[in-house]
Amino acid sequence: MSAAVPEGIPEVLAVIPARFASTRFPGKVIAPLAGKPMVLHTYERTCAATRVTEVVVAADDKRVVEALAPFGIRVVMTRADHVSGTDRAAEVAATSSAQLIVNVQADEPLIDPRTIDAAIAPMLDDSELAMVTVKHRITDLTEVTDPNV
Repeated sequence: MSAAVPEGIPEVLAVIPARFASTRFPGKVIAPLAGKPMVLHTYERTCAATRVTEVVVAADDKRVVEALAPFGIRVVMTRADHVSGTDRAAEVAATSSAQLIVNVQADEPLIDPRTIDAAIAPMLDDSELAMVTVKHRITDLTEVTDPNV
């Protein structure tokens, strides 16, 4: 997805780092969820964010590229040796002219597009901000020690 940006409005690139080589669940990002690869759900939700002008999936494996090919999504192959998704997103960001970069985790198929917009808003309002992150208050104390939360 790529949209024309009116003059004076910053371009916002959302990068979805999609790592096939997940330690606990290899291939998780392309595992079927409601009939589609999981990362496709994340991509569609990210495209629905009103402040995002372009969305790119950053892949580490050709199987991710192949799984998304039928959907016409822009997928960029990145180096396989990245330590984190942020590193993978940074590789793609380095080739972009966008003023703002948003890193959306591939395994967030239910992310609310309004959450993405809310993360972008402070950076549009304050050019001194270099980075923002989304948080969610933990109300269930068992989640504090759960490595899956």
